[in-house]
Amino acid sequence: MEITQIYVNLPIKDVQKTRDFWTKLGFSINEQFSNEKAICVIMKADHIYTMFLKEEFFQTFTNRAIAKGDTTQTLLAIGVNSREEVEHMVKTATENGGSTYSEPQDHGWMYQRAFSGLNGHQWEVMFADMSKLPTE
Repeated sequence: MEITQIYVNLPIKDVQKTRDFWTKLGFSINEQFSNEKAICVIMKADHIYTMFLKEEFFQTFTNRAIAKGDTTQTLLAIGVNSREEVEHMVKTATENGGSTYSEPQDHGWMYQRAFSGLNGHQWEVMFADMSKLPTE
């Protein structure tokens, strides 16, 4: 078995504000799957997408309560190509309504920072230099 694509679905309050937030971070939108109820952010073309669904629309897919942003349902970790990209993404997120929720973590081989988006979803942004990964 091989997964060819992944769609992460997250509830949001405002589609347009979410669109603005993620495009300011440098991501493209798949307009084919976006409308007034949802926005499809392309995380990695042809492979990874985040579907931000208006809460009312999100609720049609589940009979469970939606986390309201003050609890942690999941941590979303994304890898980028450099420490500078980590810093840029977190800085841009906080300048556009996001917030940080932890201190930067520097493990030598991996550098990580984290931010919460407009709806409280937690994103951990990391850069890993596998050539420096400890062997023990």
